[in-house]
Amino acid sequence: MGALLPLTGDLASYGENSKAALELAERDINAFLEKAGAPFRIKIVVEDTETKPEVALQKIQALAAKGIKFFIGPQTSAEVRQIKNFADQNKLLVISQSSTAPALAIPDDYIFRFCPTDNIQGPVIAKMAKNFGVKAIVIMWRGDAWGDGLHDAIKEAATQLGIEVIDGPRYDPKAKEFSTEVDQLASLVQEAVNKYGKDKVAVVYIGFNEVVQVFQVASQYDILKQVRWFGSDGTALLDELVKDPVAAEFAAQVKFLNPIFAASKSQKYDKIVEELRQKLGREPDTYALAAYDAAWVITLSLLATQKYDATAVKNILPDVAYNYFGATGWIVLDKAGDRAFADYDLWQVEKTAEGYKWVLKGVYNYASDSFTWK
Repeated sequence: MGALLPLTGDLASYGENSKAALELAERDINAFLEKAGAPFRIKIVVEDTETKPEVALQKIQALAAKGIKFFIGPQTSAEVRQIKNFADQNKLLVISQSSTAPALAIPDDYIFRFCPTDNIQGPVIAKMAKNFGVKAIVIMWRGDAWGDGLHDAIKEAATQLGIEVIDGPRYDPKAKEFSTEVDQLASLVQEAVNKYGKDKVAVVYIGFNEVVQVFQVASQYDILKQVRWFGSDGTALLDELVKDPVAAEFAAQVKFLNPIFAASKSQKYDKIVEELRQKLGREPDTYALAAYDAAWVITLSLLATQKYDATAVKNILPDVAYNYFGATGWIVLDKAGDRAFADYDLWQVEKTAEGYKWVLKGVYNYASDSFTWK
């Protein structure tokens, strides 16, 4: 199997987490195959996409040329969009652990996603704002397939909830400097505060680890410290954020709250998470656990079909996933091959005696459409 992971670039710590999880998966799966007397073992070949769509395409093309037909990753929707045609045309099965753009929910293609789409996450973020009594949100977002899709999902849901949605800066994913964008954001937030009051206004930030640079600039604006900030699964549990003292201090000050899809808690979850904590020295994100599950579901599908054939595996994979209980729990896929539903953990940066860290503040329960706060 190939693993297309962002070991460098805008989601490097997420890529490291998934790599560690896939190392555990390879060990556990091969021990299982040996016990079963299976005639094959698996090897996961990891390639760094640098969190760049064009590099992701180069890497899948190179691995496909070596005969690899099964892939875990890539991490972002922009990368998935870039490789999709090549994967479909060459019958390469791809399971992304973390691509959430609604525009990529396409039935009967070769792309599966073991996470829910932003048609679920967008309303969760809007409901978080409503829960805190927010009357207006100003959105700043990364201008790519994922950022645009999540922006639209939040905007639609928030509007339906009676929240005024103000479009702030949409920035180039390749940007490294954000002074103009943050200055524009501050002006829009000030206007909203003048209208509603600082307790009724929030910023929704949709991005990756460039949040560090954004927060370094934002920390220089008093008005941006006076309102609450919400993030997304693109920034939840980011190691880069808590390691930067200026950005982490700002995040703690604005109670930066971030949803990420929640794994079902179980003995298997506890075991894998604890092993990953030991390996990484930090809390792993749920997408790393989804990568672990992806390797297992591909393997079990290969056992079921007895063929190293992506089309055969594609046809059986939803049934195998449905009958598998993994590190993330029960995997029910919708008609587009994406995870059909999930709860969301809500993580916030806090200052502790040991420094800044991510703290679980609550859970959004999908079935009851409600929040439980710690």
